[in-house]
Amino acid sequence: MAKPFLTDLQKLKNGLIIFRRGDVQHKNWYCRIKVPESGRYKTISLRTADVREATDKAFEFDGDIRFRVKHQVPVFDKSFAEVAAEFSALQKRNVGIGKITDHRWKTVDGHIRLHLIPYVGNIQITSLTRDKWSEYPFWRKEHNAPKVQKKHPLHKKLKEIKNKEPEEHKAASNGSIRAEMITFRAIMTYAASRGYIRENQVPKGDMPENKNRREAFNAEEWRSLHTFARTKWKDAPSSHLHVWYRNMAYNFMLIMGNTGMRNSEARSLKWRDVDIRKTKDGRSFVVMNVRGKGKYRELIAAGNVVDYLDRVKALFKEARSKEPTSEDAVFTTFEGKSAKSLYDSLIRDLLTSCNLLYGATTIPRSIYSFRHTYATFRLMEGIDVYFLAKQMGTSVKMIEDYYGHIAPAKNAERILAGVPGWEPLTEGADGTALPVNRKAVSDEDKPKRRR
Repeated sequence: MAKPFLTDLQKLKNGLIIFRRGDVQHKNWYCRIKVPESGRYKTISLRTADVREATDKAFEFDGDIRFRVKHQVPVFDKSFAEVAAEFSALQKRNVGIGKITDHRWKTVDGHIRLHLIPYVGNIQITSLTRDKWSEYPFWRKEHNAPKVQKKHPLHKKLKEIKNKEPEEHKAASNGSIRAEMITFRAIMTYAASRGYIRENQVPKGDMPENKNRREAFNAEEWRSLHTFARTKWKDAPSSHLHVWYRNMAYNFMLIMGNTGMRNSEARSLKWRDVDIRKTKDGRSFVVMNVRGKGKYRELIAAGNVVDYLDRVKALFKEARSKEPTSEDAVFTTFEGKSAKSLYDSLIRDLLTSCNLLYGATTIPRSIYSFRHTYATFRLMEGIDVYFLAKQMGTSVKMIEDYYGHIAPAKNAERILAGVPGWEPLTEGADGTALPVNRKAVSDEDKPKRRR
């Protein structure tokens, strides 16, 4: 005959009892408390076999629950996975009001689904310790989520991979771990704001430094990239669709390299945000109202960017047989929709084709390298750090910290100016690129040497 689940039951008051369980070997007491104003019950292990101690603990828990109900603090603990799902859902709602981009939400949701939940799991969020936070980088270096095969933007089906050997385990970069830990901390901060945990449970520890910066192009590399793309790459395919996409990616590259825009800013840029103006002497320049990281700012670019934007507009008209409206995205697919991927696979193909995917480091270059190239060239040209920070929508400290690696040798002309026997050279005489960050010139203009 089965033993009853509740044994030695004692009623302490209405809605509060202590009991032992008949399905376990130990003699420890439990209490069951009726939660006021809810009709639900909460059962708690008292972890003692002494009835007097169990009674005292039961009354303490009963008082704690009444305090929580009075001050609207959750009575039932949530697991980390539940809170993380709540946080992700909140971020998705923030996309609808323009607080963050859809791309940002997908990134955060990926951190949660692929890494944080597999690491923390269903542990009660109130039970998370500082050790769980500090141990994450070590765990993450040993665990990578499986890669998911993606569709190529020009194909409707997944590409078949023939005779591909399984890849060796590659540890996550410090940059990836840092981004995931930022999401981890944001979840815990959200939990504190909801009353699930105390403020002092939000982790404040250090995170790995991201030293794996995407490498910029030097002047010679930029010139080679531009020349190769213009003469051998953009018009090479036989398919009209492929040529269209390559031309779009080519002009996108030039605009990014001459403005320093963030990817998120380029993704959200619409024609209404583009304002072509002229200086007093009749030269064209462009003002862009860009949005990224939840902020708006004005970005100024020279006349060559006006030419690149005209080409992009012509490509839209070629594909859609009409001019883009003010509400159309600047960077689009052939169907006229916003290019969420920003032609990343095409840019990678271009960099691979001209052997510039990697520079001096083992970190592959990406679209973000164009932003770094812009900043590097401007600093080498002597722009004030304050103005560069305003132009790029960041802080002076970030510019100094991130671009402090620009070696004195790259500024030799400025450092050696005035030294006997040193003749400073102008743009292009030592192999600088076509018009990045400089006054507007055509593709065919050649740099000249100053006497």
